[in-house]
Amino acid sequence: MDLTSWAHDLARSLLAEPLPRRWVHSQGVAAKAHTLAPILGDDADLLQAAAVLHDIGYAPPIATTGFHPLDGARYLRDETSADQALVRLVANHSCALLEAEERGLRHELQSEFPLLDRPDLMDALIYCDMTTTPNGQLTGAPQRLAEIRSRYGGDSVVGRFIRRAAPDLLTAVRSVERRIAAAA
Repeated sequence: MDLTSWAHDLARSLLAEPLPRRWVHSQGVAAKAHTLAPILGDDADLLQAAAVLHDIGYAPPIATTGFHPLDGARYLRDETSADQALVRLVANHSCALLEAEERGLRHELQSEFPLLDRPDLMDALIYCDMTTTPNGQLTGAPQRLAEIRSRYGGDSVVGRFIRRAAPDLLTAVRSVERRIAAAA
């Protein structure tokens, strides 16, 4: 079984029944990742796998810290034979270090799962996540950030994180958009 199919099956088994909306979002993020294959070459499958797995840390059986990037990465590392690059993409998706800091978990995340030295892949995963609604639909990054702030509230941990991360998230999205335009 190829990496993308394995990741899809694993994410479905963890999210589809207990968290159907999260599963729909993950499928939308993976579909967006599929569209980036022309600019990613050999890394296209890795991005698609990370995209569909990026939110598995919300799954009730593995949500132990309440911080889904850390919980998902630990599950992938400890319970599967997932590649280290895949695990680190899941752990650090969408500026997770900033949210980890808000939660007092930055040291744990950073020491267990250092940032992958592949800014092109990190930006691509941000692009896919920040341009997909919770319902799996396409959206603009500013609208997605506003939706997150609205859903969680501006004074929540997630609201504070999004406010801090917004410039970096938007820069990553613009970077990928430039790469798409240059390849067209």
